[in-house]
Amino acid sequence: MTATDILTTESEVRRDLRELIDRVCRDHPDAYWRELEETHSYPEAFVDALTGTGVLGALIPEEYGGLGLGLGDATVIVEQINRNGGNSAAVHAQLYTMGAVLRHGSAEQREQYLPGIASGAIRLQAFGVTEPGAGTDTTRIRTFARRDGDSYVVNGQKVWTSRVQHSDLMLLLARTTPLDKVAKKSDGMSMFLIDMREVEGITVKPIRAMVNHETNEVFFDDARIPASSLVGEEGKGFRYILDGMNAERILIAAECIGDGRWFVERASKYATDRVVFDRPIGQNQGIQFPIARAHVHVEAADLMRWKAADLFDAGQPCGAEANMAKLLGADASWEAANAALQTHGGFGMATEYDIERKFRETRLYQIAPISTNLILAHIGQHVLGMPRSF
Repeated sequence: MTATDILTTESEVRRDLRELIDRVCRDHPDAYWRELEETHSYPEAFVDALTGTGVLGALIPEEYGGLGLGLGDATVIVEQINRNGGNSAAVHAQLYTMGAVLRHGSAEQREQYLPGIASGAIRLQAFGVTEPGAGTDTTRIRTFARRDGDSYVVNGQKVWTSRVQHSDLMLLLARTTPLDKVAKKSDGMSMFLIDMREVEGITVKPIRAMVNHETNEVFFDDARIPASSLVGEEGKGFRYILDGMNAERILIAAECIGDGRWFVERASKYATDRVVFDRPIGQNQGIQFPIARAHVHVEAADLMRWKAADLFDAGQPCGAEANMAKLLGADASWEAANAALQTHGGFGMATEYDIERKFRETRLYQIAPISTNLILAHIGQHVLGMPRSF
């Protein structure tokens, strides 16, 4: 029995979700993901199959056609994808990005878009925030949306905007008041829900990266969007982003837990089966102990994942816990990845074993969607009360 079994309050629902994801993943085994790596392709068939189950609408209320589940339930979905050797980054934004529309959008926006997002008829997978000259310091973004009658005219550039080529809608953060005209640097930014099927002046340039993540640069050249694209109030977009970060970090923590368990399982099996000098290599403590320690840390990170998810679902403050869950999950999965690669030796570098693929995928979570250093800065300043470091 794992920490998951002990702590879940809706264990039957979550067990059903795990079984459902397992079935979908059986139809998309390691070889499927390996082929995508070779062709740098998006997992369209996997996304379609998952969409057909309805689970990507897990967090959308039933009144809009979703499953009306809690965040804790949703974390099971992404965890189980990664635990089966897949990459939930292909779909995770469909789960949580719509939260901005659900919590801050107009009634018209919710009614127009949420049912389609819930069913998968509409994909909301893209979130345009980061810019080449404004990475973590979001207040320095320069993409600007100028009001012009019943429209906004957008000019600027975003980077690391993932899945935009496979998304119908994009959430965009842009300045509507120049930085030098606001009282607080976090003011004057607004959020827009853009239907990219209907807007001209948007150019997408793919970025080849260390992992098959379908990420891009996006250029806005006098892109005219209707004023009704504005989500919530003008100038309050930054706080809307912060509002969604806890959910994102808890989900990412669950993805890391899934990766960690995959690495531990693969390493344990290989260490048991691989015979060198007439004995299984797992009989050697130098092999066995790093895998065991990685397992311990994955399970410990899982406890914080559930604590954060339970607080979120109870409507309680959970910023510290969400950040700690993401940090612990990312560190644990990276430790497990190193243990698995070391256990497999040279074969760990061979693509047919899939270790090197998952190794690269889980390394991403040390730096995205927030770096471990920034999480430590958050804890140091906002939890421990030490002076601000930046």
